Amino acid sequence: MPTKADLTSADLTEIRQAALGAADPLGIAADLADAAETGRLADPDDAGHALTLAAEIAESRSKLDAALGYAERAIASYATPDDSKAGAAHALHARLLFRSGRDDEALAELEALRPLLTEAPDAAAYVTAALAAGGRSKVIVAEQWLTEAVKKALAGRATEPTSADDAGLTFFLLQQRHRVRHTLGLPHDTNDNLADRLENKLAATTARAAAEPADDLLFWPQPEFDRMLSTWPALAQPYGATWDDHRAHLERELVRLTSAGRSGLTLLPATVTGLTGFAGSDNDPTDAKTRAGYARQQATRAGQITWPPERNGACWCGSGNKYKKCCLPRSR
Repeated sequence: MPTKADLTSADLTEIRQAALGAADPLGIAADLADAAETGRLADPDDAGHALTLAAEIAESRSKLDAALGYAERAIASYATPDDSKAGAAHALHARLLFRSGRDDEALAELEALRPLLTEAPDAAAYVTAALAAGGRSKVIVAEQWLTEAVKKALAGRATEPTSADDAGLTFFLLQQRHRVRHTLGLPHDTNDNLADRLENKLAATTARAAAEPADDLLFWPQPEFDRMLSTWPALAQPYGATWDDHRAHLERELVRLTSAGRSGLTLLPATVTGLTGFAGSDNDPTDAKTRAGYARQQATRAGQITWPPERNGACWCGSGNKYKKCCLPRSR
């Protein structure tokens, strides 16, 4: 399974899924490291990702020295040593140190990551996974660290969170702490009960979202958007008052539908001429039923825009910018 030139983030994800079943996973790990260091990545910022993947592949084959080397190179590739991605590489390195019998070094490396527990959504998971490699005594440490982080996060709030969205990053802390305490066989406490309530509410919300009808996914390219608002000002309400608002609404709706389990999503290019023609003389183009019918018509025609594009690919909106620099952030 040789890797190609100009590897994208999507390629790295595919390699992660397939490498462990390949005939020569260690060869793939070496090629990933070479790609990171010889400019064969579509986005140079993916170097840390590629090297971390190489380390994980080597670890899976118990080649701990090689894995440690890749992890150290991954850490060195990050310009900002204290960001979350660098933190994940540090946690992997610490896990490898535990597996190599270097517990004191591993614990010191993880101790430096503790501030990330209240700053990065994924830190609770990767710090806990690293500590678990040190055995039950280190899982107990994980429970203690997570408990302190939860207390700190909740102390900064005026009221108890009422939903996962309301809790924000604290939700991930509560979830991870709850799992660790279950692993240790500890009895439920107040924060375990809070984690249960938030998880149950999230599950119910997700189920409702899956049952909700989608907004029409008509996409108005900028010239058509300007013409549409000039022709029908009332459509600013469903489609946005500006083209930025329109793109942000679509991106958020697509993310919502994906979270609700939908797949194979596409955007449906719309034109003023097309909607006018569909409405004819008997229907109001601004009526929701007319617009929904037009969307159904467009869904049967060529020219649909597949979503999502690759992070480093051209954005779906036609701006000419990379997706990660254009509409991807609009969902946040």
